[in-house]
This record gives sequence, C-alpha cells and structure tokens, in this order.
Amino acid sequence: MRAAQITTLDGPASVRVADIPEPDAGDAVVIDVHAAGVTFPDLLQTRGLYQYKPDPPFVPGTEVAGVVRAAPSDAPVRAGDRVAAFPGLGGFAETVAVPSDAVFPLPGRMSFTSAAAVPMNYLTVHFALARRAALRVGETVLVQGAGGGVGTAAVQLAAALGARVIAVTSSAEKAELARRAGAHATASPGDFRAAAKEFTGGRGVDVVVDPVGGDRFTDSLRSLAPEGRLLVIGFTAGEIPTVKVNRLLLNNIAVVGVGWGAFWATRREYLRQQWDELYPLLADGVLDPPVGATYPLADTATALTELDTRSVKGKIVLTVR
Repeated sequence: MRAAQITTLDGPASVRVADIPEPDAGDAVVIDVHAAGVTFPDLLQTRGLYQYKPDPPFVPGTEVAGVVRAAPSDAPVRAGDRVAAFPGLGGFAETVAVPSDAVFPLPGRMSFTSAAAVPMNYLTVHFALARRAALRVGETVLVQGAGGGVGTAAVQLAAALGARVIAVTSSAEKAELARRAGAHATASPGDFRAAAKEFTGGRGVDVVVDPVGGDRFTDSLRSLAPEGRLLVIGFTAGEIPTVKVNRLLLNNIAVVGVGWGAFWATRREYLRQQWDELYPLLADGVLDPPVGATYPLADTATALTELDTRSVKGKIVLTVR
C-alpha cells in the first residue's frame, strides 16, 4: 500500500510517500482509507516533539474516514460500512487497522473528507466543554485560535451546546470562517480582553478554550468571570505559559487541563459514549467541520508545512482515494 512516512525528525520535509506492507489486522477493524485528517500532533511528530515518539520511519495520522474491509465478529461495524476512526497512528496510508472501540459509524450525509476532520478535534473539544468545563446553556465561551481545526470545532460545538461564543482569530478571513462556524462575535489577539468585557457587559466570560498558550495566556485569565474556567488544550504558539496561582484566588477562577487521550486511554468505552452524543449533531449538519484545504497523499509534506506556517483556515485533510 502507499503511505506517508516520517523518515527523519527534521520537520515536514522529512515526510516521504512509499510502498510499504499493509498492517497486520489481528483482531482489529481493517479500513480502506478515503481521507485522513492532518493534526498538530502529526506536525510535532515530524520533529520528535510529541509525547509519543516512535522511531523513524513510521506512518503518522491519527484520524481517518473510509470503508470497512473486514471486521471481527464482535465489532460494532461490518464490511462495507462507512466509518470514521481514530487509529492514533498509521492513518496517512491507503489501509489502516484500528481497534473496534475506536471505529465509529457515519451519518449518510457526511462525506469522507468532512468525517476525517472529526475524531481528534471534535472529541477533544467535546471532552473539554462537556466534561472538564461542565458547560451550561447560556454561558459565554471565548475560543483562542478560532480559525484553526481545534478552534473551529470548539466554536461549533460550544454554539451547539447553547453557549454564546467569542472567536479570537488572527485575520479577517479567519474571523469570517469563525462566524460561519457559529461565533457570535470575533476579536483579534490584541484586543480580545476588551472585546470579552464589552460582549459580557463587564462581567467576563465563563470559559476560555485555549489551544494556543503563549503570551496571551495571562489576558485569557483576566477575561474570566467569577468562577470562570480556562481550558488548557495545547500550545501551538510554542511557549508553555506559567500561572501565578494568586490570580486564581481573586475571582475564584480555575485553570483546567484537557488531556483527552490520557483520559480515554484507561476508559476505552468513553470514545463510543462521546460519538453517540455527537452523532445526532453530525447527522443534522449542526456540526460540519470547515475544511480549509485538501491535499493528495503524495503531498503530505506540503499539507504539514501549511499547518506549520499557520496559514491554514479550518482543517487540512488528505484525500487518499
């Protein structure tokens, strides 16, 4: 099969597409991949900076959509089913083998391209908003990095759960994308604190979704209302901020870690519970991932480079078939 491999840990340019053996199925579900989502962990892995560090060469790719070729008798899917899946690794390939509890049925309306954009980002923000933040209808959510894959997913899901959403984006084009995803207001990285104050009548926001980190972290804390929660999802800015914990006392605010992978690793049934909750929203089109760019498998290095340069608006997806 054809697959994109990270051959050295020198960044996106180290990715090569080659013919390699198909994966050993074992008791997993075998999926013929039609599309694969490109995620920030994939980019980090090209430099050996992600917490999971396989030895090169290896095939990255954490989320796919395609058609089941074969499945164990006790799996919830059958040959011929259209599915999305979270392989965790190996998704940038024509075929992948995935444990059955990480394979999910697709609504008939969803394309493979859209479906490949769901597993990593939407399950992460569902965990963040629904479980870690215990988001309530009518609360206000400020989303940092709202023009990227995680950000647009957070905007869509927060709005679908009944929140009012402020999207922080770095360009007018990304702001328009965030509005289409459901944002009620937008702001730039330089003025989001003032925008949050104005939007909430001076009270502050209830939740901040932060996949960015870096130097805007302190102002995110200052944007919170009493008993507000700041959700730490990642650090795409490259800098891991620190917290002076006396700030947390002033307004009874909380900084909340969002380690989705660490949570479900010992609770494998949680993945299916999440998908079951999101499925009606996917089927109705309420959740519809904004795909900003698609690339063929042969151009995986280019796709990762676009993610690296922050030029992407929405999600990047590889078209495999």
